[in-house]
Amino acid sequence: MDYKEEQRNEIEALESIYCGELEILSTEPFYSFAVPIKTEEYEAETANGLSCRLEFTYTPKYPDEPLIVSIQDPENFEEGGTEQLKEHLVEQMNENLGMVMVFTLVSAAQEWLNVQWDKIKLHREESAARQLKEEEEAERKRFEGTRVTVETFLSWKEKFDEEMGYTKRRELAEREGKKLTGRELFMTDKTLDQSDLKFLDDGDAVKVDESLFQNFDDMDLEDDYENDPDFGPNYSCESD
Repeated sequence: MDYKEEQRNEIEALESIYCGELEILSTEPFYSFAVPIKTEEYEAETANGLSCRLEFTYTPKYPDEPLIVSIQDPENFEEGGTEQLKEHLVEQMNENLGMVMVFTLVSAAQEWLNVQWDKIKLHREESAARQLKEEEEAERKRFEGTRVTVETFLSWKEKFDEEMGYTKRRELAEREGKKLTGRELFMTDKTLDQSDLKFLDDGDAVKVDESLFQNFDDMDLEDDYENDPDFGPNYSCESD
């Protein structure tokens, strides 16, 4: 077989197939040439699509022996992608020994790029969906707050009473026999704890807004009782 003649004939066919794309790098001692390939969605200098340039060099007994193939300027390949493509092309060469194979190798590389890009897009979509779900979950938890149980409510109520001074005032009033104001009676009434606990047991978990309790400092319940004709000192009972 005249190997050089076989190689020249293939070059002519490739120039016709890849018109304007095939680049002859050298002709001696053997032809060396390059063919660029890319996915349909490839956009230069972006993260969209894959591309590379395949460089081929004939060997003395090609096509009865493999030619030399290298992968240049890979863009957007994942780690190890260049080595994987090279291994894929080596397998193709071993399967096609004895016949010219550059067109077959270029087609196989193009298909490999398309498959890899589909995988990359799927991975990106899954990552984006997972990130969105995590962000939505974090936002939901931020608005949801801490769930209140019987135990956490009792602990919070005890701490709140201590901070507001109601517990201490109640204890002092009990020791000294002093009369509590209407507001103090309300805030130190233990029966309210039981009604709150019953609410927790009967319904869903709720959040406690401490500001609602703190606003009692701005109210004077005792004055309201004294000025109410039904509860003030002017109230009298008349018997028939």
